[in-house]
Amino acid sequence: MTQPGPPEQILRGIRGLLIVLAVILSLAWLLPRLETLWLSLTSEPRAVTPRGDLSDQEQTNIEIFRRAGPSVVYITTLTERLNLLTWDITRIPRGTGSGFVWDVHGHIVTNYHVIENASAARVGLHDQRSYKAVLVGASPEHDLAVLRINVVGGRPEPLPIGTSHDLQVGQEVFARGNPVGLDQTLTTGIISALQRSIGTENGQVIQNLIQTDAAINPGNSGGPLLDSAGRLIGVNTAIYSPSGAYAGIGFAVPADEVNRVVPSLIAHGRYQRPSLGVVMNDRLSDLVTEELGVE
Repeated sequence: MTQPGPPEQILRGIRGLLIVLAVILSLAWLLPRLETLWLSLTSEPRAVTPRGDLSDQEQTNIEIFRRAGPSVVYITTLTERLNLLTWDITRIPRGTGSGFVWDVHGHIVTNYHVIENASAARVGLHDQRSYKAVLVGASPEHDLAVLRINVVGGRPEPLPIGTSHDLQVGQEVFARGNPVGLDQTLTTGIISALQRSIGTENGQVIQNLIQTDAAINPGNSGGPLLDSAGRLIGVNTAIYSPSGAYAGIGFAVPADEVNRVVPSLIAHGRYQRPSLGVVMNDRLSDLVTEELGVE
C-alpha cells in the first residue's frame, strides 16, 4: 500500500486544526448566550418602586400637564400658492404655533404673529381631531388673536384664567405649547422680571410683558404660561435670542391684559380702547388751544 506523502499529511493536519478552531469559536459564541438564557429563566424580577415616591413637586408638574392638556391646541397656518403653468391655487403649510381654548363656544386664543399673513388656519386638539378655523379678531399691538372652530361633540374645556397684577419675580411658572412642531410639551421655570417691553418686526411695541426663563421656542407662540395651580397667567409670545434658539429669556402677554383684550376681539373683531365720550372737532380743538395759550 502506498503511504501518503508529506504534502497530504500537512493538509490533513491543517484540516484538523481548522476543525478544532471552529469548535472553540462556536463554544465561545454559544456559552455566553446559554448563560444569559439561564439567568433569564432563574432570576427573580426586581421590586418596583411605587409612583407615590415621586416628590410633591414632580406630582404637581404631572398634574398641571394632565389637566391643561385638553385645553392646549396646535395651530397650523396655510398660505396660497399660484402655479404659473396651470393657474391653479393651492394651499401649503406656512407655519405652526400654539393656542388654548378660551370658552365653550369654540374660541381659541393665540398670538397675532402666528396667524399674520396666513390665508387659512387649522386647529388640532389633543385627541388628534382637527378643525378649520376662522379669524374672529386680532390686536397686533397686544400680539393677540382669536380664532373660532366648530367642534361637534366632546368639546374641550376652557383653560382656567388667573391674574397677573399680583405676580412676583421668582414665582414658578409652566409653559405649554408645541415648540418646533413637537406637540404637547411642558417646560418649567420662574418669573424672571415684570413690566418688560419689546419691539416687533412691524414696528409695534408690546408693553407690560412677563419675562420668564421657562424654555420657549418657535412654535410655543400663543401657548399658555401657567402658575402652579394650572391657571393662565400669560400667553407665550416671544424670545430673546441672538441665535434664534432658546437662550433663557422668554416673554408672555400678562393674563390681565388678555382678559381685557380678548372679549373685545370676540365682540367687535378689534380692541376698542376705553374713551370718555368726548368728541373733538377742529373748531373745538382750536378753542382749547387758544384758551391754554398753546401755539
